[in-house]
Amino acid sequence: MSNSRKRAIETVINREPIVPKLAGPKVSAYYASNVFNDTSMREFLSEDAYKAVKEAMKSGKKISREVADAVAAGMKSWAMSKGVNSYTHWFQPLTGLTAEKHDMFFTPKGDGAIEVFGGDALTQQEPDASSFPSGGIRATFEARGYTAWDPSSPAFIMEIGEGKTLCIPTIFISYTGETLDYKTPLMKSTAFLEQAALPVVHMFDKEVSRVTATLGWEQEYFVIDEALYYSRPDLMFTGRTLIGDSPAKGQQLEDHYFGSIPERVYAFMLDLETECHKLGIPVRTRHNEVAPSQFECAPMFEEVVVAVDHNQLLMDLMERVGRRHKLRVLLHEKPFAGINGSGKHNNWSLGTDTGKNLLSPGKTPKTNLLFLTFFVNVLKAVNEYADLLRASIASANNDHRLGANEAPPAIISAFIGSYMSSVLGEIEKRVPNGKYDELSNANLKLDIHNKIPDVMLDNTDRNRTSPFAFTGNKFEFRAVGSSANCAQPMTVMNTIMGQQLLDFKKDVDKLIKDGESKEGAIMRVLRQYITDSKRIVFEGDGYSEAWEKEAKKRGLSNVKTTPYALDFFVSKKAKDVFVKNGIYSERELEARYEIMNHGYILKIDIEAKMMVELATNNVLPVAIDYMNKLVTNVQGLKSVGLPAASFKTQKDVIAQLATHVNKLSDAVDKLTVANDNAHKAKTTSLQAKAYCDKVKPLFEEVRSHCDALEKLVDDSLWTLPKYREMLFIR
Repeated sequence: MSNSRKRAIETVINREPIVPKLAGPKVSAYYASNVFNDTSMREFLSEDAYKAVKEAMKSGKKISREVADAVAAGMKSWAMSKGVNSYTHWFQPLTGLTAEKHDMFFTPKGDGAIEVFGGDALTQQEPDASSFPSGGIRATFEARGYTAWDPSSPAFIMEIGEGKTLCIPTIFISYTGETLDYKTPLMKSTAFLEQAALPVVHMFDKEVSRVTATLGWEQEYFVIDEALYYSRPDLMFTGRTLIGDSPAKGQQLEDHYFGSIPERVYAFMLDLETECHKLGIPVRTRHNEVAPSQFECAPMFEEVVVAVDHNQLLMDLMERVGRRHKLRVLLHEKPFAGINGSGKHNNWSLGTDTGKNLLSPGKTPKTNLLFLTFFVNVLKAVNEYADLLRASIASANNDHRLGANEAPPAIISAFIGSYMSSVLGEIEKRVPNGKYDELSNANLKLDIHNKIPDVMLDNTDRNRTSPFAFTGNKFEFRAVGSSANCAQPMTVMNTIMGQQLLDFKKDVDKLIKDGESKEGAIMRVLRQYITDSKRIVFEGDGYSEAWEKEAKKRGLSNVKTTPYALDFFVSKKAKDVFVKNGIYSERELEARYEIMNHGYILKIDIEAKMMVELATNNVLPVAIDYMNKLVTNVQGLKSVGLPAASFKTQKDVIAQLATHVNKLSDAVDKLTVANDNAHKAKTTSLQAKAYCDKVKPLFEEVRSHCDALEKLVDDSLWTLPKYREMLFIR
C-alpha cells in the first residue's frame, strides 16, 4: 500500500472524538446570543431608532442617515460588549458562496485611537469587486461595486477561533446599479409576490396586511476524515470522486438510514448546532441519510430571505466546524458514484401576518376556498413556468444527481396525493362550465371542510421521485442541489407565483364584471386552472421509463443537462415574467445566463484536467508497475522450467492490465483533445454545450478503465483511498 494512503488510514483509525464546544445544556439560554435581534435592539437602540428599523423590516421603508447613525452606534456598542473589534458587510455574490471584507472599528486619533462606526459605514461600503462574476455587466478593470445594508436580515457576530466579527447582511450591486448577487432579486421577488397575493387574500380576509413566503430547507451532506480527503486530489479540487470502484457493500442494506450516528460525527453535529443556535439558525433535526457517511440537518421555517441567509451561513459553519473535528464536509451533489447524492429540499409556503398558512386547509368553507385558491394557483404557476423551475436548479453538480435513484428526474411535475387529486377532480366535475347566477352550497363546500384536517397527514404521502410535492401545508421542491444557494429557485418560485396570482385576480374580476358572484367566479376560474394544469400532476414513479414516455406525450420538457436547461432563462417567457415585474432587467438576466454557462465550463474543465492528472500520475504508473512485477514473476517461473500452465493466471492478468492501460491512455488523449477543442466555440453558451456534449461523455470512458485497473492492481500498490475506506472508516 502506498505510504500516503496507508498513513491516511492509520490516522483515521487512531483518531479520538473531539469534545464539542457546547454553550450550555439549554439551547434557550444562548439561542441567538450572537444576533442583533429584537431583544438586543430594544436594549441598545433608542425607541425612535428601534421603531425605524422595525418599520424598515416590515415595509421596506428607507432609514434616514440620522437614524442610521443611531443604529450604527447601538450596533457597535452591542458588538463591542461581546468582544468584537471589527465588522464586515456580508453578501452573496454570484460565485454561489458568501463574501466579506473586514474593517476594524478603531481609527487613530492623536497619540492613540478610538472606536468609530457610523451610519455611512453601516449602510454602504465599496468593496473591490473586480473579480466577482458579472456576466459582462462590468469589465475586470472596473473595480467599483457597492454593498448596501439589508435591515430585514439581522446583523450577527461570527466567531472564528478567538476572533469575533460583526457581520452586516447586505445586497451587492454594480457601479451602474445592476444586481451582482443572489439576494437582491430574491428580495424583489418577495415584495412582488406580496403585492400580488394581498388582493387575492383580501377577497377572503380584509384583516391581512402582509403575505410572506416562507422556507424550510433540508440540508444533506457527506462527512469523511480529512486525512482521506487530502489523499484524494479529485475531492480536494472538484468536490467529487472522479474515479473509484464501487465497494462490495454500499447502501443496499439501507442500514445507515436513521441509524445510530457515529461518535465523531455526533460530536461534530453538536458543535455545529451550537454555533447555529448562537447565530439564530433554528436547526432542530439531525439524522443519518441513506448512503454511508451521509447525513442531514433541518431547521424550522423562516421568512424566505432570512432562511436563505441562514442556509448560506450553515454551509460556511459546516466547513469550519468540520475542520475542528478533523472532518471534511462534502456538499457536492454527487461525491460518490453508485450511491445516493445530496439535495437541499426547499419547503416553500405562504403565510400572513394574522398567522394563517395559506397552503394549510382550514375547518370552514371560507378558509377551504382560500386554501384551494392558493393551492390550485401554485399548480397553475408550476404548469406555466416548469421550464424556469428546471433552469433554477441547473448546475454541473446537480446534473449527476437528477434522475438518479435518490433524486427526482429533470421532468418537472407535481405530486399532490390521492386525496387532493380527488378533491380537484370533484371541483372539475361539479363546477359547471356554463354561466349561472350562484353556486349552490354543495358546490362551494364540496364536503371537504371537515375531511381535510383529519386525513391530510395520511393522504398526502411523500413521493421521493417527485421534484415538486405537496406535503400537507407546503410544497417541497426536492430537486434543489445540496451546494446551491436557495435564493435562485426561491426567486423563481416567488416570481411565477406572483405572476399567476395577478392573472388569477384578473380572470376572477372579469367574471364578476360579467355578473358572476365572487364565489362563483373563483370556483369557475379554479375549475379551468385545474383542467389546464392536469399535465404536470403525476402521482407515480418518476424514475420509470414509462413516465418519461408519458411526460413527452403531455408536452413536458425533459432537459437533463445544464447548458440546455439554462436556455430557458433567456426565453421570451422568462424575460416577460422577470423583466415586466422588476425582478431582473434584461441585461441582468443575460448576465446571469452568461455567468451560469461560464461556471459550468470552468467546472467541467477543472474536472477534465483533474481526471487526466489522476489517470496519468496515479493510475497508469501503478498499473504499469504491477504489470512489470507480474512479467518478472512469469519470467522467473519460466527460467526454472515450470510449464506454461503454472503462470496462466499471471498471463491473463497481464493481458487484462495491458488492455486497460492502452485504452486508458487513448481515452486520456481523447479527453485532452476534446477539452482543448471545447474552448474554440464562439460563445459561452456554445462552449458550455461543447463541454457537455463532447468533453463530459469521455469522463465515463476514462473512469471505466481506471476502475477496472483498481480491481486488478495489487491493493498494496494502489495510491488513492478507496470507496470502502472513505465511506466506512470513521
